[in-house]
Amino acid sequence: MLRTSPISTKNFFEKAKNKILVSENRHQYLLKIAETIAKEYAKNELVNLNFICNDNSRRSQLAQIWSFYAANYFQLNIHSFSGGVEIGCFNRSTIKTLQKVGFSFQLNNFSHQNPTYEISFEGTKKHLTVFSKMFDDAENPESFITIITCNVSDINIPIINAANHIFHLPFEDPKRADGTLKKDEMYLQISRKIAGEIFIIFNEVKHQLSFPLEK
Repeated sequence: MLRTSPISTKNFFEKAKNKILVSENRHQYLLKIAETIAKEYAKNELVNLNFICNDNSRRSQLAQIWSFYAANYFQLNIHSFSGGVEIGCFNRSTIKTLQKVGFSFQLNNFSHQNPTYEISFEGTKKHLTVFSKMFDDAENPESFITIITCNVSDINIPIINAANHIFHLPFEDPKRADGTLKKDEMYLQISRKIAGEIFIIFNEVKHQLSFPLEK
């Protein structure tokens, strides 16, 4: 098992929402995503989220893992998945930045090109199996809400017929810091940004399910 650091995942997650800057327009969009999730949840008591980026190696997997954590934190039956329009691998800098905040990684299937990991965190017996895959891989559900985490210019998203809803929530690509002295800082910054916005979304989902809006 790849060991985690002593930093608390819970502490990082709770503080992330206060350490990130979110414009008013972006915040309203996060609430719109939350409202859509809450409506689907109210109908089915289950929501599948599929985070999509170009090669499914950084932003989409960070969003998937923080959603996996948020579902446990807020006690919601929301399942998180991820995929790309190309297959890459779970980037090692992405793994490293998640280990820094307490996630545990168990190598499940070794491959030089695309290893599979089982990810968990303190306080849960659940785990998330993660590897780089296409957005329509058999591991992903057929009915889901799509959240695209790449910039429009970075990705050519095909029509996703199975998606109930599609949202475009781009994050800065930490890849641009690869090979520089700022790499670790950049990956942690993007992880914090994603964690903070996931907190806002899931917190609002929980609120709307507890106090549903009048129709």
